Amino acid sequence: MDATALWQRYQDWLYYHEGLGLYVDVSRMRFDNGFVMAMQPKFDQAFRAMAALEGGAIANPDEDRMVGHYWLRDPDLAPTPEIKQEIITTLEKLESFAHKILQGEIRPPQSVKYTDILSIGIGGSALGPQFVAEALSPDVPPLAIHFLDNTDPAGMDRVFSRLKDRLASTLVIVISKSGGTPETRNGMVETKKVFADNGLDFARQAVAITMEGSKMHNLAASEGWLATFPMFDWVGGRTSELSAVGLLDAALQGIDIRAMLAGAKEMDAATRIPDLRKNPAALLALSWYYAGNGRGEKDMVILPYKDSLLLFSRYLQQLVMESLGKELDLDGNPVHQGIAVYGNKGSTDQHAYVQQLREGVPNFFVTFIEVLRDRSGESVEVESGATSGDFLSGLLQGTRQALYENHRDSITVTIPEVNPKTVGALIALYERAVGLYGFLINVNAYHQPGVEAGKKAAASILALQQQIIQTLKQEPAPLSIAALAEKIDAPDQAETIYKICRHLASNQRGVHLQGDFNKPASLKVSRS
Repeated sequence: MDATALWQRYQDWLYYHEGLGLYVDVSRMRFDNGFVMAMQPKFDQAFRAMAALEGGAIANPDEDRMVGHYWLRDPDLAPTPEIKQEIITTLEKLESFAHKILQGEIRPPQSVKYTDILSIGIGGSALGPQFVAEALSPDVPPLAIHFLDNTDPAGMDRVFSRLKDRLASTLVIVISKSGGTPETRNGMVETKKVFADNGLDFARQAVAITMEGSKMHNLAASEGWLATFPMFDWVGGRTSELSAVGLLDAALQGIDIRAMLAGAKEMDAATRIPDLRKNPAALLALSWYYAGNGRGEKDMVILPYKDSLLLFSRYLQQLVMESLGKELDLDGNPVHQGIAVYGNKGSTDQHAYVQQLREGVPNFFVTFIEVLRDRSGESVEVESGATSGDFLSGLLQGTRQALYENHRDSITVTIPEVNPKTVGALIALYERAVGLYGFLINVNAYHQPGVEAGKKAAASILALQQQIIQTLKQEPAPLSIAALAEKIDAPDQAETIYKICRHLASNQRGVHLQGDFNKPASLKVSRS
């Protein structure tokens, strides 16, 4: 396509939202009008399904749950007066609590004022808050934020070491819907131990964000934690950033959470329009479907050209891959759907993997995230007539052009600047795009059976570990791996048993291995 035709295609397919100053450009996706016409019936159905979902339809039938994260930014849409009031009350309570913390009206027992936040969660309870903190937290926030988002002991120790002198002024926020998430529970237990070792009362500096009646809720109540905020059963983890999960962390960092909600609400309104060309989320979903033939055959590469949006690709990984990566469709047919997401930031990664993007395996499409405003003040010219921001913009435009010239498709999403309103809008845009795409490919975007299967498998490993420990306590002589497997009636689990024993021995957990480590079957296991 020549330059004149491309310019016309750009104008024909460009979406612009005046209130948000946001653009979506899908002109460098090579679909034609025939493809768009063929997709129209699917989009008509998807628009109807999304409207029903927002109206309170059971969108997660295996858990009998509604999906209502859209109500968080527009409570008037909630299907019942009780849910509407719950949303409003929670937000007001959250804002009041954050204000009292920031003003020093609520103080830690052994310090004048809170200085830090330790946010404990995993998945959606960490990725959203981390993304928003990186994108929007001021250079010197009123409370600095730290995260425990894994069950890695060395990672926890690193965070505790950084907080060592400020533990007495650290507010701990524990986020778990059920209260039974192992990684979050482990982080909480480890934090309690560190507080106790330093003569601090954990409960008087702890906040729970959880469902009412959960294990976490009951624990917080029985121990007298500082505060508890609700998670709702109709909000999934990956769509929870604009609930208490993300808003409390943000408010305590001095981020304008009302502006985030306003941006999301405005984008929600734009993405409800049942017209493909006038709906930015539909344009994204159309492009994703085209790129991967509705089968996820190409990966989604996210390249935000702004340092503050560094974590956007990590946030989108969970939102897209957990929502769309499904073995079965809604009719129970095997489909093995999904879209792989990866990325980092421009122009840094032009020196990392753009070489392959342009000339390697064409198994991807790119989404550029462009930010128009370079910085808050004036820029120096790094060479005659050009600033650093000009170079950043030029590198984005040049990469987009170079990819297209070599038959690599791309989308460009443009925002005027990174602020609470535009970040809220980006969150809402991709939430809706994922929902629409899920309906296009007929999968349930709101459950995650694969994640639950992984949790069950991990629990079985830990149960096997307990059997190993108990058996070794009763055995006076060393055992081979095979003999140990027979003793615990798990002869088909020899490899797993070996790996458990190796881990226990490496951590001085009362297990000793001896023999030729190049030949695991020859090793002898005993109590150390």
